[in-house]
Amino acid sequence: DQATRAAMGAQAVALSKAVGYHSAGTVEFIVDGDRNFYFLEMNTRLQVEHPVTELVTGIDLVEEMIRVAAGEKLRLAQEDVRLDGWAIESRLYAEDPYRSFLPSIGRLSRYRPPREGNREDGTVIRNDTGVFEGGEISMYYDPMIAKLCAWAPDRLAAIDAMSAALDDFELDGIGHNLPFLSAVTRHERFRKGELTTAFIAEEWPEGFSGVTPGEGEARALAAVAAFVHFRSQKRAVLISGALDNHRRTVGREWVVKVNGTEFEVALRDEGGATLVGFEGGRPVPVTSDWLPGRPHARFAVGGEAMGVKVQPVNSGWRLRWRGIDLKIHVRSPRVAELARLMPEKAPPDTSKMLLCPMPGVVTAIMVEVGAEVHEGQPLATVEAMKMENVLRAERRAIVKAVAASVGQNLAVDQTILEFE
Repeated sequence: DQATRAAMGAQAVALSKAVGYHSAGTVEFIVDGDRNFYFLEMNTRLQVEHPVTELVTGIDLVEEMIRVAAGEKLRLAQEDVRLDGWAIESRLYAEDPYRSFLPSIGRLSRYRPPREGNREDGTVIRNDTGVFEGGEISMYYDPMIAKLCAWAPDRLAAIDAMSAALDDFELDGIGHNLPFLSAVTRHERFRKGELTTAFIAEEWPEGFSGVTPGEGEARALAAVAAFVHFRSQKRAVLISGALDNHRRTVGREWVVKVNGTEFEVALRDEGGATLVGFEGGRPVPVTSDWLPGRPHARFAVGGEAMGVKVQPVNSGWRLRWRGIDLKIHVRSPRVAELARLMPEKAPPDTSKMLLCPMPGVVTAIMVEVGAEVHEGQPLATVEAMKMENVLRAERRAIVKAVAASVGQNLAVDQTILEFE
């Protein structure tokens, strides 16, 4: 509220005066449930969150910082600062949320941020970045890729604008936290503002493993998958050179499997839209400018706008939306019937191996062949992106083999130790 903001501002000014500080800086406080605040630290520099302040005040903090450093008098008084609307910033990082946010390195095979500037709905999108498509994220520097910012007249509108922008952000080639950021913007507790510093630990106590779609989201994704499959099949029919008596026909009945749930759908084109009919329900109109080969498109599913990343996979499509990342199978009824009889392939057993959790350099190996290790004992150290990661034993075991050496560059899941 305004009273807390004014009290915090007064304390920040008092601190700056006490130390004779004359530049951009940030004084940080921690606040309890009764709005009592306590000094935490001061960052005597421009902060990574400065676009949020710039969007709500219209003041270019970088320009003002340079002018002050050049000896000019600050052109603003406190009463000249006006706060307008809400802004939110998402820090896009080369950290894999499915691996406890460990660093990820590699080449940006695709990097297409959403369109910046003013939107038709009155919101504003801004993206501060220093990378480019084809560029490499190495193990030697900070893993931040971009700062995606959204402004809107109120908080929920800003969150919705951010959510849509994240859906439209195309990024491939490395592990990154974009799906986690999308999940946060759709989380009910986050949207209500019921936040503490324990938010992530409380909501994802076992770590982030993606977003499980609800019934409505699963149906929407099933409709998108059926739409892109139908359009892709119709494109394939037009390929020249086919024998006349082997002309391919596109079926209109499909079984779409989304996260273990099967939907029987029937499709037909009508009035510029593709109607996706679900068993026992009214057909859902789907429209989009998607064409085969496009990795991202906007869809209107029953009137709801969706920005979905689309990638063909065996017997279906990989769709990513709102933090949901699923391989969705689209099969004919007969093929779906046969697929139900296929056994599930068990994942490989890696319980007797110490695998490298992120790309990095081995800086130490603390054990040798034949050594008995105990739970929690340090085994090796891997350094990546300015962070030193100590790998520890999960249980008691005997070292059977040492597969890596100090100074060696390792990829994700490369074996470091084997146990008996």
